[in-house]
Amino acid sequence: MLPAIDAVLIMGVAGCGKSSVSEALCLRSGAFAIEGDSFHPEANIQKMSAGIPLTDEDRAGWLDTLAAQLQKAIAAGQRPVLTCSALKLIYRERLRRAVPGLGVVFLELTPETAAQRVATRPGHFMPASLIDSQFAALEVPTSEPLTLSLDATRPLDELAEAAHLWWRQHSND
Repeated sequence: MLPAIDAVLIMGVAGCGKSSVSEALCLRSGAFAIEGDSFHPEANIQKMSAGIPLTDEDRAGWLDTLAAQLQKAIAAGQRPVLTCSALKLIYRERLRRAVPGLGVVFLELTPETAAQRVATRPGHFMPASLIDSQFAALEVPTSEPLTLSLDATRPLDELAEAAHLWWRQHSND
């Protein structure tokens, strides 16, 4: 029997489509969306808006808040889908300690495509100038348990359907 997934993390660099895939996955599965960017403290937003990459210390409290949001949703009987860059293994491990049944959907993208998408994205605090720092920090989760890697340039419907089918395969339902 496959391990069960209690919650899904949609991860990747800025511009990979985390929010769009999460929204489409939630519509297909009846899951509850948790938009990670909504929980950044103001200091993190100001730093990123100024083109300064976040440090591990900057992310620590934010990741703990996201972990608590996942636990709260599960305790309420919801099936949460979290969007969070979760670029490093230590970040994903921090979330997995809170939710051992955390499935990870990694949206893969080239630096060029990410920069193009972020440059044309209106009203977001993450500037395209930080794309290189995101790729420098990225630790690809290919050998981690309960992880699905998808080409983020595929059509949104295909990405959401692939994530949905994968989650169903790992469901206790």
